[in-house]
Amino acid sequence: MKELERDLGLLSVLAISIGAMIGSGIFILPALALEIAGPAVIVAYALAGLLVVPAALSKSEMATAMPEAGGTYIYIERGMGPLLGTIAGVGTWFSLSFKGALALVGGVPYLLLLFDLPLKPVALGLAAVLILVNVVGAKQTGRLQVVIVVVMLAALGWFTAGSAPSVQSANYANFFDAGIGGLLAATGLVFVSYAGVTKVASVAEEVENPGRNIPLGILGSLAFTTVLYVAIVAVLVGVTDPGSVAGSLTPVAVAAEQTLGQVGVVAVILAAILALISTANAGILSSSRYPFAMSRDKLAPPSLSAVSDRLGTPVNSITLTGAVLLVLIAFVPILDIAKLASAFQIMVFAMINLAVVAFREGSAEYDPEFTSPLYPWVQIFGTITGVLLLTQMGTIALAGAVLITVASVGWYFLYVRPRVSREGAATDAIRRQVGRDALTEVESSLSENPREVLVALTKNADEAREHALVALAADLVRPDDGRVVAVRFEEIPDQAPLTEDATVQSSSDISFETRTEALSEEFGVDVEADEIVSHDTKHAVVNFAANRGVDSIVAEHEPLRLRSRLVGDPIDWVVRHAPCDVLLVDNLGYDNPKRIVLSEDSGPYSPLAVNVAEAVAASNGGGISLWYPADRSTDEHRRTITEYQSELSEMLSVPVRAESIRTDGGQPSRPDLLVRRGADDRVRDALFDERPVFPSPGCTTVTVYPRESRRPPFARRMLERVTF
Repeated sequence: MKELERDLGLLSVLAISIGAMIGSGIFILPALALEIAGPAVIVAYALAGLLVVPAALSKSEMATAMPEAGGTYIYIERGMGPLLGTIAGVGTWFSLSFKGALALVGGVPYLLLLFDLPLKPVALGLAAVLILVNVVGAKQTGRLQVVIVVVMLAALGWFTAGSAPSVQSANYANFFDAGIGGLLAATGLVFVSYAGVTKVASVAEEVENPGRNIPLGILGSLAFTTVLYVAIVAVLVGVTDPGSVAGSLTPVAVAAEQTLGQVGVVAVILAAILALISTANAGILSSSRYPFAMSRDKLAPPSLSAVSDRLGTPVNSITLTGAVLLVLIAFVPILDIAKLASAFQIMVFAMINLAVVAFREGSAEYDPEFTSPLYPWVQIFGTITGVLLLTQMGTIALAGAVLITVASVGWYFLYVRPRVSREGAATDAIRRQVGRDALTEVESSLSENPREVLVALTKNADEAREHALVALAADLVRPDDGRVVAVRFEEIPDQAPLTEDATVQSSSDISFETRTEALSEEFGVDVEADEIVSHDTKHAVVNFAANRGVDSIVAEHEPLRLRSRLVGDPIDWVVRHAPCDVLLVDNLGYDNPKRIVLSEDSGPYSPLAVNVAEAVAASNGGGISLWYPADRSTDEHRRTITEYQSELSEMLSVPVRAESIRTDGGQPSRPDLLVRRGADDRVRDALFDERPVFPSPGCTTVTVYPRESRRPPFARRMLERVTF
């Protein structure tokens, strides 16, 4: 694969970053922000610069760890996964294109102060020249940025120094009249003035000595630009009458005319045009690298990652970006679109801070030369303030950000997902934390063996099935010398009264009690037998369990036909309302099981399932096999699951081995007993899960449902499903 040439030094990095910021942020936005916050716009610029620091630190760190073309996309894709990477890549690409178009269209009003020219044709001509420059090569781009930034800063410096003596303190009166709401709204608006600070990271692959030059370039340009912005805005407010520049298309020129005369106006016009051209130039340079990087990772068509043999630049990617820029200038109300893109940029900055956390906490290889100080508090601060500023952008901007996000998600599912199977460091970090939490719960539950288990016989079962259920319950209570209560529940019609005649024992009842209580000697635990007659079996089971205070209910739950499942099996009601754990048994026999399988396909193993499997294995001198699907995993997934299973094995007192199985029906061998977690959604289970185990084990299956107080909340289970 062809690589981009590393030929951008520190001076070029500073020029690209400063040139990307000093544009619409100082020549266009002050007039709009003045209408919102009044003189407090000065504080708004300082506050916005401060709030950019977390993203600047985070991006500097990740850029030194991954000095690759693509910048934001690379970091979020590697940290948060291909889906969020696609959103960040597509959204930031459009965002930078929008800002470049805004910079060109916004610069023309300054030019019109000297020449009577049509706005759009001039903007289109400038855009075409910049696109051609970027096609020629990054070295020429970097050198052009240096020239532009030097001339621009000289003009702005002269304006600031020359106008400072004319500042009138009266112009700062009623400084905070707009209140905190106005200040925050203005901060949200001018925040985009600093968005270019991290643009240099998107050409990190072309930077010499990235471990040094990238952090110095990003942080140095941010500090310099913040001071410059505050100084210029303070002078602009101080030399003009209150409200005289609010809403103006050329606010800096208005201020220069009052202090420096016509020569000052010409200098400001020159600086404005150069600044806005440099913003557009840096926008084309960096935004074109997003489709380039996405293409290399198969998130975009492969033609976008082709590098020209003659020019050494990604011509197709630059051409596509340039075409979008020209279309925006020609046909789209660019100011509104730029505001929408700015809202998305704030959201991306918040994602950048989260990506650093994902890399540091995950297992992916991550070795930055520069590390952000005060981790993770800086990242948390940046994320929270980013969300806060996003709320200040208005409903239209938020709706636009949502639209870009939805379009990116659509592209991901239509194009990316069939081609990419990677996952982000965040997914692995969350999976590891979920696994650690699950292991902690398992460790605490292993000492909680049930003291009394109710075997609820709700169907006409033969003696062999009754024997199997009692044997299972006996294995559960044996560690703590507990008791098994086997109860036959009989339901009579509602119209039949519950009289003494209904409770008279039949010969079948006496036979049941006799053979059941005789099992005490066979199993070595106390076994008690009883019969309950009621109008409603499910209520009778729950009431008996509550009055007796049993720890678990064991009952049969054979596969039912679809109609019966939709109408509802009474034992399902027991699961939802029981005051204790419930174990539902698909009963194919229980005869001294040696090989017990723990099966799970959507999360870590349930602590109750682990407890049941260990108790049965210990009572019968057997071992546990940990089943997990082999064909649903990335390499990171498999590695984390293996470590999780290894730690779980060390906790158990019986032999344990892990086995990967195929979800298409393959399995190593037939187990004696399988234990699994019950479905969270009984309706889904009823409709789609005729045999709720993968693959069908051909043996008795125990499906466990912990009592309500021990069931994980819905959000936790969804997180387990997504990550495991």
